[in-house]
Amino acid sequence: MNEPRLKHVQCLDARGLHRMAYHEWGDPANARVVVCVHGLTRQGRDFDALAQRLSADFRVVCPDVVGRGHSDWLADPSGYAIPQYVADMVTLIARLEAAELHWVGTSMGGLIGLGVAALAGAPLRSLVLNDVGPALEWGALQRIGQFVGLPVRWPDEQTAIDALWSVSQGFGPHTPEQWRALCRPQLRQGDDGWRSHYDPAIGLAFRALTPELAAAGEAALWAAWDRITCPVLLLRGAASDLLSAATAQAMGERGPRARRVEFDGVGHAPTLVQPDQQEPVLAFLAQA
Repeated sequence: MNEPRLKHVQCLDARGLHRMAYHEWGDPANARVVVCVHGLTRQGRDFDALAQRLSADFRVVCPDVVGRGHSDWLADPSGYAIPQYVADMVTLIARLEAAELHWVGTSMGGLIGLGVAALAGAPLRSLVLNDVGPALEWGALQRIGQFVGLPVRWPDEQTAIDALWSVSQGFGPHTPEQWRALCRPQLRQGDDGWRSHYDPAIGLAFRALTPELAAAGEAALWAAWDRITCPVLLLRGAASDLLSAATAQAMGERGPRARRVEFDGVGHAPTLVQPDQQEPVLAFLAQA
């Protein structure tokens, strides 16, 4: 498998500057760019399988959102929130100088894309949201809060891979080789064992979320959704506990009226590793 190019861009936060890493596939001179952004505790290498297929036609950029992967950790953990992530992505987009920009976002990465697409003058030509929308189910948020940011260490890599699988059943079926490929960039070895490659402090703001705050955020996200003008493809795991069928239907009936594709046997969230999950994305981007 070809390896992507690892690059960095400096971004502004409340305490100063931090570096955000991004993994780049394809011709660096290609003006057609797809930005792929990962979920809450993940990192940009999650998109390796999709990026390799897209890289024949696009320059594919897969950032490690700040606090994850090869990006810096924030000095102020309260910055681990969508406004900071959107600001960072605006900086990245300026660096890319893309004549044509498309977005693929899984879970948190989709919310960031929603925020970027709703900005006045947004440069996005199309938006793919992977199992996320303006309304997030409270039960799923509580489930995620049970493990995000916990200081877990594993004695060896295989134990870590197995442990990640135990909390990732919603990702759907994967071969052992596919799951190992997804996990290896996600893990780092230290003196005290293996750990997930992110700042545990990202869990602080997440666990501080209340139903009232979630409701206020939902109202703001629906308002942002209604401002989006580019074509949107909405992917959903049929068994998703984060994106309800009712929310997905509403997203198809208001705002940009998303096209919808659902995957059986998958919950939150499709990894876009399987060819049947990649095909709708490839077709949508080719049309866009």
